[in-house]
Amino acid sequence: MTQSVSFRITRTAEDVAQAINALSQRLVKLEQRLESLELQVKQQQSSAEMPAEDLARLDDVDRLLLDCQSLLQSTVDADALPVDSGTEGFLGSADEDSEDFKAA
Repeated sequence: MTQSVSFRITRTAEDVAQAINALSQRLVKLEQRLESLELQVKQQQSSAEMPAEDLARLDDVDRLLLDCQSLLQSTVDADALPVDSGTEGFLGSADEDSEDFKAA
Protein backbone atom coordinates (compact mmCIF):
# COMPACT_ATOMS: atom_id res chain seq x y z
CA MET A 1 0.00 0.00 0.00
CA THR A 2 2.88 2.33 0.70
CA GLN A 3 4.14 1.79 -2.82
CA SER A 4 0.79 2.74 -4.39
CA VAL A 5 0.60 5.93 -2.32
CA SER A 6 4.18 6.77 -3.25
CA PHE A 7 3.39 6.10 -6.93
CA ARG A 8 0.36 8.41 -6.81
CA ILE A 9 2.37 11.17 -5.15
CA THR A 10 5.12 10.80 -7.74
CA ARG A 11 2.58 10.73 -10.57
CA THR A 12 0.77 13.78 -9.18
CA ALA A 13 4.07 15.60 -8.76
CA GLU A 14 4.96 14.81 -12.40
CA ASP A 15 1.55 16.08 -13.56
CA VAL A 16 2.00 19.27 -11.54
CA ALA A 17 5.49 19.72 -13.00
CA GLN A 18 4.15 19.28 -16.54
CA ALA A 19 1.32 21.72 -15.87
CA ILE A 20 3.76 24.26 -14.44
CA ASN A 21 6.03 23.77 -17.46
CA ALA A 22 3.12 24.27 -19.89
CA LEU A 23 1.93 27.33 -17.99
CA SER A 24 5.46 28.76 -17.96
CA GLN A 25 5.76 28.32 -21.73
CA ARG A 26 2.37 29.94 -22.25
CA LEU A 27 3.38 32.81 -19.96
CA VAL A 28 6.55 33.37 -22.00
CA LYS A 29 4.52 33.44 -25.24
CA LEU A 30 2.02 35.88 -23.74
CA GLU A 31 4.81 38.15 -22.50
CA GLN A 32 6.37 38.14 -25.97
CA ARG A 33 3.03 38.94 -27.54
CA LEU A 34 2.44 41.76 -25.06
CA GLU A 35 5.87 43.18 -25.81
CA SER A 36 5.14 43.01 -29.55
CA LEU A 37 1.78 44.76 -29.11
CA GLU A 38 3.34 47.48 -26.96
CA LEU A 39 5.94 48.08 -29.66
CA GLN A 40 3.22 48.33 -32.31
CA VAL A 41 1.30 50.84 -30.20
CA LYS A 42 4.43 52.96 -29.73
CA GLN A 43 5.08 52.90 -33.48
CA GLN A 44 1.50 53.90 -34.25
CA GLN A 45 1.63 56.72 -31.74
CA SER A 46 4.90 58.03 -33.13
CA SER A 47 3.61 57.84 -36.71
CA ALA A 48 0.35 59.53 -35.69
CA GLU A 49 2.22 62.75 -34.96
CA MET A 50 2.35 64.74 -38.17
CA PRO A 51 5.48 66.58 -39.20
CA ALA A 52 5.36 70.38 -39.05
CA GLU A 53 5.60 70.60 -42.85
CA ASP A 54 2.47 68.51 -43.30
CA LEU A 55 0.59 70.58 -40.74
CA ALA A 56 1.63 73.77 -42.53
CA ARG A 57 0.43 72.34 -45.85
CA LEU A 58 -2.90 71.40 -44.32
CA ASP A 59 -3.24 74.89 -42.87
CA ASP A 60 -2.58 76.35 -46.33
CA VAL A 61 -5.17 74.07 -47.89
CA ASP A 62 -7.66 75.05 -45.19
CA ARG A 63 -6.99 78.74 -45.83
CA LEU A 64 -7.45 78.24 -49.59
CA LEU A 65 -10.74 76.43 -49.01
CA LEU A 66 -11.97 79.26 -46.82
CA ASP A 67 -10.95 81.79 -49.50
CA CYS A 68 -12.83 79.81 -52.13
CA GLN A 69 -15.90 79.61 -49.92
CA SER A 70 -15.83 83.35 -49.32
CA LEU A 71 -15.48 83.99 -53.06
CA LEU A 72 -18.39 81.70 -53.79
CA GLN A 73 -20.46 83.37 -51.09
CA SER A 74 -19.66 86.84 -52.44
CA THR A 75 -20.68 85.66 -55.93
CA VAL A 76 -23.96 84.33 -54.57
CA ASP A 77 -24.52 87.56 -52.67
CA ALA A 78 -23.77 89.62 -55.82
CA ASP A 79 -26.27 87.55 -57.80
CA ALA A 80 -28.90 88.22 -55.16
CA LEU A 81 -28.53 92.02 -55.48
CA PRO A 82 -31.25 93.83 -57.48
CA VAL A 83 -30.30 94.58 -61.08
CA ASP A 84 -29.39 98.22 -61.78
CA SER A 85 -31.63 99.95 -64.38
CA GLY A 86 -28.55 101.00 -66.38
CA THR A 87 -27.37 97.46 -66.74
CA GLU A 88 -30.84 96.06 -67.27
CA GLY A 89 -30.96 97.20 -70.89
CA PHE A 90 -27.54 95.70 -71.49
CA LEU A 91 -28.53 92.41 -69.91
CA GLY A 92 -31.82 92.48 -71.76
CA SER A 93 -30.11 92.88 -75.10
CA ALA A 94 -27.72 90.06 -74.27
CA ASP A 95 -30.68 87.84 -73.45
CA GLU A 96 -32.35 88.82 -76.71
CA ASP A 97 -29.17 88.07 -78.63
CA SER A 98 -28.90 84.64 -77.03
CA GLU A 99 -32.52 83.93 -77.90
CA ASP A 100 -31.87 84.98 -81.49
CA PHE A 101 -28.82 82.71 -81.51
CA LYS A 102 -30.88 79.78 -80.25
CA ALA A 103 -33.57 80.38 -82.86
CA ALA A 104 -31.04 80.43 -85.68
